[in-house]
Order: sequence, then structure tokens, then C-alpha cells
Amino acid sequence: MFEKIRVVFTIPELRRKIFLTLLLLAIFRIGYHINLPVIDTEAVSKSFDTSSNSALQNLLNQAAFFSASDLRQITIFGLGIMPYISASIIFQLLASVWEPLEKLQKEGESGRKKINEYTRYATIGLCLFQSWFYLIAMSRGGESIFLPQFCNDAGQLTLFWQFTSVFTMTCGTAFLMWLGEQIDAYGIGNGISLLIMAGILARMPFPIIELAHQISQEGLNVGGEGVSVVKLLVLVVLFVAVITGVVFITLGQRRIPSQSAKHVRGRRVFGGGRQYLPMKVNQAGVMPIIFASSLLMIPSWLFAGLRGSTWGNVLYEIFSHDSLFTYNLMYIGLIFFFCYFWTAITFNPKDMAENLKKNGTIIRGHRPGKQTADYLEKVMVHITYVGAAFLALVAILPTLLANALEIRPDLASFYGGTGLLIAVSVAFDLVQKIDSHLVMRNYKGLLEK
Repeated sequence: MFEKIRVVFTIPELRRKIFLTLLLLAIFRIGYHINLPVIDTEAVSKSFDTSSNSALQNLLNQAAFFSASDLRQITIFGLGIMPYISASIIFQLLASVWEPLEKLQKEGESGRKKINEYTRYATIGLCLFQSWFYLIAMSRGGESIFLPQFCNDAGQLTLFWQFTSVFTMTCGTAFLMWLGEQIDAYGIGNGISLLIMAGILARMPFPIIELAHQISQEGLNVGGEGVSVVKLLVLVVLFVAVITGVVFITLGQRRIPSQSAKHVRGRRVFGGGRQYLPMKVNQAGVMPIIFASSLLMIPSWLFAGLRGSTWGNVLYEIFSHDSLFTYNLMYIGLIFFFCYFWTAITFNPKDMAENLKKNGTIIRGHRPGKQTADYLEKVMVHITYVGAAFLALVAILPTLLANALEIRPDLASFYGGTGLLIAVSVAFDLVQKIDSHLVMRNYKGLLEK
């Protein structure tokens, strides 16, 4: 393995791409810690330490996984990359139901560039709205989180500084979007995905450090309360099991045997060989968990303001993250729904069957055309069920661990959930991009034996 890594850095072009990617990620991490000039950092920390609005904190913590930022600190990158992801999802959904966008999508590279241009414009619009709403939501409470010299007599930001803060956060997200595009063009890997993974990996050491600090203060015991040897062994085994399962499902495929027709050109015969059609078990990726968790967090935050009345308390308890049975049941149901929904949007069996027919490829035992499309749809429905079940298990595993082993939720989230799925998926994509450079120069890939 060390020899393969040495070979990677001996290729000048690949070495330049890797170092440029690391430099751009370092710039992102520097801006991650730069607060807005109007913010009183001590007041923000105190507000979150003493805040009773746990629903808002849960919403911000959940969104932080997808936005490559820490939403509890109002920084120039406070919105992260989430507005761009939201705009991309919106246009991808619209392209499947709105005919003008569907035509653009079929135009190839020129159509894709036009859709990307529309996505950037939509990102700026979302940034303006979300940054203003974010400032308003963070400023509600007892003590003002803004420095006095930027506020009016009521302790709120003046109109000029509100505009300046909104403009700064919008420019921060636009800069992150530009960083991601530069990584795509001149670096290696998917830029936006690498930004998200960098934010996730940066958060992972803190629960481990806190656990080590707790062990140094309290020591290890055999059983009972506190940190025990049994709990540590269970956490280690579960971590290895989750990583293995994520890798297995991420790379899992259903290979459908196919055969291409023979083509005679001159004296040469092309085709006629037997191949297979790979279909991913987890076709939807992490999108079902993102949709499901976002939908469940918003009602709990909204119903938190209705507590005090009978129905308000009931609704909050149903959608609260602390409600193990009802919350997890709805979470699993939404993950299954969005798995099939997202797969139906991204996978079109009719188009695939038509392309196979045009290329002279058939699936053995099924006629080209409608019969092939029906078979492909049937297979995808079956394997999507397996992928959705695995996603649901990984999604609820942190909650089950936190309650069963009585450990901190942030430590439990280190062993499952969206963060781990994104990190593993992006890591495999990055390794495959490096492998393509190595294979092109007749070297062995990183994953080859």
C-alpha cells in the first residue's frame, strides 16, 4: 500500500491535482472559523449552552452535516454549501417533470451548462433568504448575540449591518460554490462532496477527545454507570461493523447477464460477447436520509413554539427526537418512501431498455423493449428494498446506541447516520478517480491486489 501511495505522488499531474485540492480545502477550513464582524462570540456560546430551544439546536446540528459548516457559530461560511445543494436538488426534480428543463437535460453538455447557470442564480436567491432568516432565528432569545456598536436601542442589528451580514454570508456560500467548481476543474474528486466530507471529518475527533478526557478523569470500570470496558468493546465492534456494511452496500451491485449482437465490418467481427449490466443496490445514495431527516426536524422545531397547550405538547412529543418509537417509525417510513421516489427519478428503465435495443444488446430470457423495461423495473424494486432497509438501519443506529448504552448523542452519531455514509461514499469516489489516473499510466490501482 505504501508503495502505491509513493507511486501516486511520483506522477507530476496527479501530485499537482492532489496538492491543489488540499490547498483549496485548507482555505475552506480557515474561512470556517471566521465569524461575522457584528457577532459577539461569547454571547453566542453562552446562548447555546443555556438555550431551552432544543428543537432549534437539533435542526442546526442536523443541517450542519449537509452544509459543511457549524450553524451554531455565525461565520462568513455560516450557510455552508447547503443552498447550492438545495438548488441542485430542486432543478433535478424539476427536470423530471417540467418539459423545458427536460429538453435542456437531453441536449448534452450545452444543456447541462445552462442548468448549472440556473442553479447558481437560484443558489444566490436561496442564500439571501436563508441568511436573513438565519440571523433572525439566532437573534431571538434573551441576551443579544450582536456587538452593541452595531445595534440600535432595542439590541437588534441596524438595517445597514443586517444588509452587510446577509451580503457577507451570501458571498461566503458563493465562494464555497466557486471552490467546489475549481476542485472539479483543476483538482481531483467532486468538489462539493469533498467540502462536505471535510466538514464531517473535522467534527469526528471531538467526541473521541471528550471520551478520552472522561476516561482520564473517571477511569474505566467493568460495568455499571460511566465508561466501562464492555461499552468500549461494543463501540469498537459496532464501528467496524458499520464501516464494513457501508462499504458493502456502497459497492454492492446486482449484475444482470446480457449479450451483445455481432457486427461484421470487413473481415473483422465485433461484439457477440457476454457481459453484465450492473445495477447498484443503493441507487439513491444518501438523499433519502437527507430528505427524511430534514422533514422531521422542521415540524419538531415549529411545534416547539406550541408547547403549553394539550395538542401542542402531543404534537411536539410525536415529532421530537426524544420520542424513540414514533420518531424512528416515521424516520424509517420516510427513508423507504424517498428511496423509491429518488430511484424512480434517477433510474428510467424504459430509456435503459431503449438504449440496450439501439446498441444491439439483449438481456437473456427477455425480449427487447417493453419486456426488458418491465424486468429492469422489477429488479430495481427488489434491490431498492434492500438498500432502503440498510439506510434505515444506519440512520436510526445512533439513536439506538445513545439510549441503549447511555452515551452522548454526538459520540453515537460517529458510529452511523448520514455523516458516515457521505464520508465513505466520497472516499470511494476519490479513490476511483485516483485509480483512473494510475490505470491510464499502466500502474496498478489503489484497490487492486
